[in-house]
Amino acid sequence: MSTNRAAILVLADGTVHHGKAFGTIGTTSGEICFNTGMTGYQEVFTDPSYYGQIVIMNNVHIGNYGVKNSEVESDTVKIRGLVARNLEERYSRKMADGSLEVYLQANKIVCIEGVDTRALVTHVRQKGAMNCIISSEILDVEELKKQLAKVPDMSGLELASVVSTEKPYTAGDEKASIRIAVLDYGTKKNIVQCMVDRGAFVKVFPAKTTLDEMKQFNPNGYFISNGPGDPAAMDYAVNTLKEVLNENKPTFGICLGHQLLALANGIPTFKMHHGHRGLNHPVKNIITGQCEITTQNHGFGVDPEAVRKSSHVEVTHVNLNDESIEGIRLKDRPAFSVQYHPESTPGPHDSRYLFDDFIKLIQEHL
Repeated sequence: MSTNRAAILVLADGTVHHGKAFGTIGTTSGEICFNTGMTGYQEVFTDPSYYGQIVIMNNVHIGNYGVKNSEVESDTVKIRGLVARNLEERYSRKMADGSLEVYLQANKIVCIEGVDTRALVTHVRQKGAMNCIISSEILDVEELKKQLAKVPDMSGLELASVVSTEKPYTAGDEKASIRIAVLDYGTKKNIVQCMVDRGAFVKVFPAKTTLDEMKQFNPNGYFISNGPGDPAAMDYAVNTLKEVLNENKPTFGICLGHQLLALANGIPTFKMHHGHRGLNHPVKNIITGQCEITTQNHGFGVDPEAVRKSSHVEVTHVNLNDESIEGIRLKDRPAFSVQYHPESTPGPHDSRYLFDDFIKLIQEHL
C-alpha cells in the first residue's frame, strides 16, 4: 500500500527534490532521463534500452490504467528508478492484472512521486543528462551526494551484454522460407514479433555470439537490436557486425543497432545532450519525402557531419526537431538502420513499413 513515507531525489549538479516514496523502499541511482509519452508506461519500464537509467514520466498520472502481464517488452522491469508527479495505486481498467505499485514492488523498483516533473524535465533539458540518486531510506542529502559521486557515467559503459539473452531462442514457424538471426543487445519482444508476423522464423542470439555460430542457423538476413549503454564501448559488436556485412546479406539495425552500423563503417557516435525519448518525434524519410511520427529512446547519436561525408553511407531519415540523423543505408551492401523504434510499443505505427522493407530486401536476395 502507498504511504506518506518521504523520499528524496538528488541530481549530480546538486539539485534536490523532495517527494513521497512509491514502490520499493530503498536507494537507487543511475542516469536521469525523461519520457514524454502519456501512455505506455509499462512498455517503457520493461524496455531493455532503459537499463541503468532513472526515468521521469512527464504525464501527470502514471498507473491509472494498471498493469497487464502481456504488455511487456522483456521479462522484468529494466529501469533503475522512477520519478513522477502522481503515481497511482488505484486503476480503472477492468482487464488489468494488478496495480502499478504492486508491480514495481515485485520488481524491486525504488520510486518517488510528488515531484514537479515539468520543472524537473525543463531542468534536464537545459542542463543535460546527468546521474541522480533516489532514496526513501536515507534522507541525509549530503550522504546521498557522497553515494552519487561514486556512480559511473553512462559514457563508456557497456551494458548490452548485461541485458542480452543468456541462451539462444527461436520464434515463429521453423518451416518458414525466411530465417533471420537477431543479435540481442537488449531487443524488445515486439521487434521479434514484428518479424514473425511477416512470416519469418527468427533465432535470437546472445550479444557476444560469433558470426560462425549464427551461420549454423543458415540465416537469410541479420537484425542488429536496440539496447542500453555506450555503443563506442562495444568493440566486440562492431567487429562482429563488420563480419556480418561481409556476408552481403540483408541487415537491419534499430537504435543501438543503428549506431553500431555507423561505427562499423567508420562513422563515430556521440553522447547527446539529453537524448530523445517519447512517442511523438517527427522524422522525415528523405527517400519518399514523407514524414512519420516516431517512438524514440536513445541517449547517443550518429555524427551527422561524418555520415554526410561518407562515400558509401547515405542518410535516409532526419529528425525534424533538431536535424539529427535518424536513418542510414549502405550504398555497397544490402544494409540499413534507423535510430528510432518502428515496432512502436508504445507509440504510433507510422514506421512499421520498415519491417516490410526488410522482409522484401531478404526476398530479393534469396
